[in-house]
Amino acid sequence: MAKDKEEKKVKESDNLFVLHSEEINEAYRRAVREALLKHKKLGNSVVTSRDGKVVILQPWEIEV
Repeated sequence: MAKDKEEKKVKESDNLFVLHSEEINEAYRRAVREALLKHKKLGNSVVTSRDGKVVILQPWEIEV
């Protein structure tokens, strides 16, 4: 049984998320920034959390 688990264990170097983590994080940051800019430009609010509470940010409160 333990041998089966070892065989199924994926090497860190084989994990695409590990190999490309910097690129993935940069793409995520860019996508979020673009979405926030779009909401701000169109006058739409966004929902986020601050101090564990749900907060609705008005367009003029969105910092990008």
